[in-house]
Amino acid sequence: MKRIFAGCFTAVLLAALVTGCAVSGGGVNPAAVDLGTAGNYVILAKSGIDSATASSVTGDLGLSPADSTYVTGFELIADTSNVFATSSQVTGRVYAADYTAPTPSNLTTAIGDMETAYTDAAGRAADVTELGAGDISGLTLARGVYKWGTSVLINTNVTLRGGPTDVWIFQVAGNLTMAGAKSVVLTGGARPENIFWQVAGGAGVTIGAAAHFEGIVLAQTAISVGTTAEVDGRLFAQSAVNIDASTVTQP
Repeated sequence: MKRIFAGCFTAVLLAALVTGCAVSGGGVNPAAVDLGTAGNYVILAKSGIDSATASSVTGDLGLSPADSTYVTGFELIADTSNVFATSSQVTGRVYAADYTAPTPSNLTTAIGDMETAYTDAAGRAADVTELGAGDISGLTLARGVYKWGTSVLINTNVTLRGGPTDVWIFQVAGNLTMAGAKSVVLTGGARPENIFWQVAGGAGVTIGAAAHFEGIVLAQTAISVGTTAEVDGRLFAQSAVNIDASTVTQP
């Protein structure tokens, strides 16, 4: 059941109540999006992965169908097996389509799973539509599926309030832009692996400098993470991922 009032909003969930300038989704907790083998990676992209200035990444990187020459700024060191490479910036391994088998096949499967996850997230029935006309700055959101036919802005902190099994799916037809030095704040035990940002816009996802972001990004195009920004989650792009002295940590 959902109730929306003029000005500030109040929404009632069967499982949660958030009041003030806040809205929450439907009463039934949505199922998490299945990432398949894409979930083996913290950053997964098709055309490029770039670290403009030395970053810190925890988890594996994967790039396909582009080859390892499009993994830039990481100063890759090829393993003697040539199945993967390493980098001083990565606590994990780096895989690219031109490495030795089984890497090319594994990456093809992972990219397919990433695209399937994107389609799954985009197809979920929405509990709340057009919240804040696309500006969710300052809101506190309970679990549910949120849908916009526009771009989405985060210009001040946004809070996701819920338990460790609650799921959020954000369907964004335009771009997602988060201002610098702002945060996605998790309360009540909410976990980044249960938060999915499906973004269809041509300009993709921009996370500002020194921002703190939570969740798994499923972008139809590109993802850009600003200088010294932090991401607790995963960055999956159907084009390129660009980070800059950023910290990206798999959940």
